[in-house]
Amino acid sequence: MDLIHIYECFCDRTRLRILHLLTRTPLCVCHFQDILSEPQVKVSKHLAYLRERGMVVARREENWMIYSLPKKRDAELEKNLKCLQDCVQTDSVFRRDLKALASLRRKRDAPRGALIDSPSRP
Repeated sequence: MDLIHIYECFCDRTRLRILHLLTRTPLCVCHFQDILSEPQVKVSKHLAYLRERGMVVARREENWMIYSLPKKRDAELEKNLKCLQDCVQTDSVFRRDLKALASLRRKRDAPRGALIDSPSRP
């Protein structure tokens, strides 16, 4: 993977937030919308940008597109993702995203029917 492509993807705060969340777990667009408090169109455009550059992959699961990091990653991408994880530890926005992700997981793992309009598993 070209280092320039990695940094092009890293130069936007929303894309950084998406990538940071994906280091934790695969997610669908609706999850990103909830966590990032961003409209579906914006989230989808950023995911398409990342996907076109090979930074994320998608798979269909029923009605949802589930996004994740590629299983096989170039060393450059892996190093930059680790750096991202280290750098965001003190940033309140990224910490808030992780709290929102944890809350989403608790809701998802609640008894069936407790979480409406979201996939049962990302």
